Amino acid sequence: MPYLPSLALIVLGVVVLALIAVRVLRSLRRFRAASTLVGDRVGDGVGLLRARYAALGVAVAERRPDHAREGKPRVPSVDRGRQEDNRA
Repeated sequence: MPYLPSLALIVLGVVVLALIAVRVLRSLRRFRAASTLVGDRVGDGVGLLRARYAALGVAVAERRPDHAREGKPRVPSVDRGRQEDNRA
């Protein structure tokens, strides 16, 4: 029975390979959950940063002297289609 040690090594190798595959799949599942959580938090932070940047742009646009003379603040996102030509 010279094939018996070879067969035992093959079975042992398959068992070890299966155990390693299970551990790797568990680790990948945890990594995917963590990366999703990080991606969501970064996305939320980027969204808040964009909103703050837009609000800052509106505040700066409202404080410009040429807009103050008109009596009402102009908001670029709203007044985009209603721009007059003030060239002399």
